[in-house]
Amino acid sequence: MADKDKLFSVSELAQEFALTTQALRFYEEKGLLLPARSGRARVYTYRDRARLLLIQRLRRLGFSLEDIAQYLSMYGAVGGGQYQLGLEKIQRRLGELRSLRREIDQTIDELQSLEDEARQRLQAAASPGTPPRQE
Repeated sequence: MADKDKLFSVSELAQEFALTTQALRFYEEKGLLLPARSGRARVYTYRDRARLLLIQRLRRLGFSLEDIAQYLSMYGAVGGGQYQLGLEKIQRRLGELRSLRREIDQTIDELQSLEDEARQRLQAAASPGTPPRQE
């Protein structure tokens, strides 16, 4: 049997991706994974595994489940629709992260200023008779 023909159980896939079986069921409920059945057991194909890998990657990058579902629903679309949609979502996410980085940089600068001021005041308090510097 080729690797692409291998079937994975819920527990195998959950363990491989460090997820709970409930997380896999949640992805199924959201329509992100569509496992086959072998008797009463759910089994996952190589394609399901690849989808889960992509889902996890996109989640880690901050994409919503709705964004991921929309992207996955376009799989195999004619004319590159999936890639165009993906590009738009990537550009939006990059914009969000760049904005967040600016906010974080401003916060770091403000905290650094407060830290410098606190150090100066501590130094002045440790040296009686020396007035604290005013900035």
